[in-house]
Amino acid sequence: MDVGPTVTRREVTKSAAAVTVAALAGCTGEETPDPVDIESGDECDECGMVITDHPGPVGETYFEENSPADGDEPAQFCSASCAYRYTIDRENEGWSTVAMFLTDYSSVDYEVSGSEAKLISAHFEAAAFAATDALEVVVDSDVEGAMGSSLIPFSETDDAEAFADEYGGQRMAATDVTDETLAGIGR
Repeated sequence: MDVGPTVTRREVTKSAAAVTVAALAGCTGEETPDPVDIESGDECDECGMVITDHPGPVGETYFEENSPADGDEPAQFCSASCAYRYTIDRENEGWSTVAMFLTDYSSVDYEVSGSEAKLISAHFEAAAFAATDALEVVVDSDVEGAMGSSLIPFSETDDAEAFADEYGGQRMAATDVTDETLAGIGR
């Protein structure tokens, strides 16, 4: 008996997230920019590292009237930590954030590898990103990204909970991350 193609939970989650973002953009009357693929050779706007050379969550931020020093939008980052540091610093300078995106580990098939340091896979395609207002992060787990201890984002609470149960860390809304949160990572 042919039951046709199967659809994974991750595919359904990605589709639902895309519809939600599109619906919210329509409600505000302003179009929210979309994340873009991070290409080989793209450098982190915070630390200058080549983004695709490193593991872990990556990010992008669009600003209202300003752009990174190189003039390219969005600002792109090798880690969630760099994304937050750069974005918070710019907001403290008076910049207005339009949208901030991070890797959504609920929407990708990720791997954690390594015996001493546990490293989580990186995902650079635009479809792997979600807006921070739709994410929660696991802070200070045993899993590392490009900058060591990391914030690992998930759009599904059950996924964040399972990750924290397996690798430690505390869960919080991605929009609640502050300088104090970043200062406490890895201690």
